[in-house]
Amino acid sequence: MDTTNPIRIASLYDDLAASMQRLRTAHPELDRSREIVRQAMQDGRAHYGINTGFGILANKRIEPEQLAELQQNILLSHACGVGEPVPVAITRLMLQLKIHALGLGQSGISRSTFEQLLALERSGLTPWVPSRGSVGASGDLAPLAHLCLPLIGRGEVWDEQQQSRTEALPALRQAGMEPVSLQAKDGLALLNGTQLMAAYGAFVLERCIKLLKEADILAAMSLEALQGSAVPFDERIHAIRPHRGQQLTAANIRQLLIDSEILDSHRDCGKVQDPYCLRCVPQVHGASRDALSYASNVVEIELNSVTDNPLVFSNGDILSGGNFHGQPLALALDFAAIALAELASISERRTYLLLEGHDGLPKLLMNDTGVRLYDPAVHGSGAGVRKQGSVPPCLGGFHSHQPGAGRPCLDGLHQRDQAAQRDEQCGTCISRRTADGGTGTGFQATTETRRRSACSPQLLALANTSCRPRLRGA
Repeated sequence: MDTTNPIRIASLYDDLAASMQRLRTAHPELDRSREIVRQAMQDGRAHYGINTGFGILANKRIEPEQLAELQQNILLSHACGVGEPVPVAITRLMLQLKIHALGLGQSGISRSTFEQLLALERSGLTPWVPSRGSVGASGDLAPLAHLCLPLIGRGEVWDEQQQSRTEALPALRQAGMEPVSLQAKDGLALLNGTQLMAAYGAFVLERCIKLLKEADILAAMSLEALQGSAVPFDERIHAIRPHRGQQLTAANIRQLLIDSEILDSHRDCGKVQDPYCLRCVPQVHGASRDALSYASNVVEIELNSVTDNPLVFSNGDILSGGNFHGQPLALALDFAAIALAELASISERRTYLLLEGHDGLPKLLMNDTGVRLYDPAVHGSGAGVRKQGSVPPCLGGFHSHQPGAGRPCLDGLHQRDQAAQRDEQCGTCISRRTADGGTGTGFQATTETRRRSACSPQLLALANTSCRPRLRGA
C-alpha cells in the first residue's frame, strides 16, 4: 500500500496528477520487481501468469517463445464487454488508478508497457470501455481489458469531441505512438485489479464532500423558512449521544443560524416541536455522514493498494492471492448508496413541507395560483429521482452466480454501477434544491417567503460560496 504519497478522496484529482508526474520522472520500484520476474522465468519452476496459463489452465506450462503471444491473447480474450460506455470521467480515473497501482512496484510489469500506459494517459486519448461484462470476484477483467487494448493498437478510443468512438490504432499514431509488444506477465498485470470499482467509488465520494455541506445548508434554509426551532441542535443533546456525524451536523446548523433574526422573532412562540425532517436533521444527516466517511476510508485504502495477481515481493517471492476480489468495495458502495438515499429522502420531505403550506406559508409558495398554475412535475421529478435512488440495493455486494467452470463470482458490475447510479440520483435530488434556493422549485416565492429566506448572514454567505468556508468536515 502506498503510504508515502497516498491518494486521498478529498484531493483526488490533484493527488492523481502528482502521481502521474512522479511516475513519468522515475519508477525504480518497477524495475526491481521486473528483475524478479525475469529471474523467475529462468529458474525452471512454474510461476502463475508468468509461464503458465490462467484460471483453470494454471497448471499448463507455456513455452518461452509463446509468452508474449499469451499476454496479448489474454487482453483480446477478455475484451468482451457489452452495453453503454463507461463515462469518460470514470475511464480517465480508471486509467490513472491503474498506472498508480502498477507504479507501486509489486506487479512486475515491464518498463516498455508501463511507459506506454503513461504515454496514453498523457496523450489525452481515452479508451472506449463498455459498462457491462465484469464479475467483481475476479476484479474488473473485462473493463480493464478494453481499457488497455489501445496499448497494443487494438480496441477503440473516444474521438476528440468525446461524442463517439473511433479505432485505437489510427488515433494512437496520430498522437505519435506505436503499439507496444507485451512481455511476460504484462497482460495479466494490466488485466487484474479493481480500478473500475474504485474509480466509480472515488468519483462519487469526492462529490459527496460538497454534497454533505449543501445538505446541511438546505436544512438550515428550510428551518428558517418554516420558522422551526433551533433547540434540537443544542450541543448538549448531541453530547449524550456522541455519534461524530450527528455532532458535526448539529454544529454546522448552529453555525449557519448565528444571528438569525427569523429564529429570534419566534423564540417564545407556542410551537412545541417541529416535524422529523427538521428536528432530526442531526441524526439523519449525521448517520449518512458517518456512513460516507466509512465508505471513503474503504475506497481510499483501495486507491493506494495493489490488487494484481500474482504479486512480486522484494525478497524475490512471487505469491498468488486474491487481492482482486471486489467484496470490500461492494459492501462500502452499497452502504454509500443507502446513506445518500437517506439524505435525498429527508431533503424531499422538507420540500413537501414548504409546498403544502406548513406554518403559515402559502400553498405552493404562491399567493396567486390562478393564472400561474403550479406544475406538480417540479416537485414530482425530485420525488421521483429520490424514489429511484432509494430502491434497496438488493444488495449489490450479495449477488453471486456461476460465470464458468463452477466458480461462484460476485456480480461486481452490479455492485458498483447500481451504487454509483443511486448515488448520482440522490445527489441530483439534493442538488435540485440547491439550484432552486432550497425550495426544490423554480417558482418565485411570495414576499413573506422571501423575507424569511433573508435568514442569517452566515447562511447567506455560505450558500453563496458553495458552503466551502467554516462548515465542519464531511
